[in-house]
Amino acid sequence: MINLQETLIDIAKALVDTPEEVKVTQTEDERTITLSLTVAPDDMGMVIGRHGKIAKAIRSVIKAASAGTGKKVNVEIVDAE
Repeated sequence: MINLQETLIDIAKALVDTPEEVKVTQTEDERTITLSLTVAPDDMGMVIGRHGKIAKAIRSVIKAASAGTGKKVNVEIVDAE
């Protein structure tokens, strides 16, 4: 099975200027998996994109990658303060 956490890290690192600050935490219960993506404050715009298009695309890719898990996957982009 594909590692969703590593997949999200690889996607985010390809988009940002400071890939060393990309972090993903995973929480899971019986029905859902939540992946929380944290990037450097200056890279938030690159991960979200205009009108949220990049964020929506990231969520679509992760949803497609999670098809075999049988669980709903949520991707949250967390503001690192």
